[in-house]
Amino acid sequence: MDRHQVIEASDRFAQDEEQQLITAAQSGDQQAFFKLYQMYHKRVYGICWRMLADKSSADDVCQEVFVQVWQKLGSFQGNSKFSTWLHSVASNIVLSHLRKHKNWLQRVFSIEDQTVEEGSEDMDDLLELSELDKHIMRLPERARLVFVLFAVEGYRHEEIGKMLNMAVGSSKAQYHRAKTLLKEWLEE
Repeated sequence: MDRHQVIEASDRFAQDEEQQLITAAQSGDQQAFFKLYQMYHKRVYGICWRMLADKSSADDVCQEVFVQVWQKLGSFQGNSKFSTWLHSVASNIVLSHLRKHKNWLQRVFSIEDQTVEEGSEDMDDLLELSELDKHIMRLPERARLVFVLFAVEGYRHEEIGKMLNMAVGSSKAQYHRAKTLLKEWLEE
């Protein structure tokens, strides 16, 4: 067996194992669900953290994602990869969290101009992240959401527009804004 065949065999084994865990968890097996949680927790947390740019909120929302996944696991039909379905659930829960937790000041003033300020508590959490992630956290919220959904999660602008209740052109403009800011910051 050459290296390529070994990798393919390993991938098939991992997919089979994952499918067995999903099937067992759908039948109520909490140990199987815990193994799925262990497999995907870091990825889901990464989505939450990048989209929310707040450690406490990311912790809470990540926990909520797995509570919802446990409750909705029976609806997973296997038409897509489990990771794709899980990322979709996570993104939707993050967006729902953002909609629910806007305070009245954020409704009055444009969220567009809010970024993580130097010296804030959230900046301490950024020290643990890669250089790019640090800059993503600094982006204004809407630009950050569009950037993460498009560049990291792979959604199309049409899907992002629906998810964020914005025009496709606005999604593209926010993505361009995010790319421009990130380029500036990375060149500093």
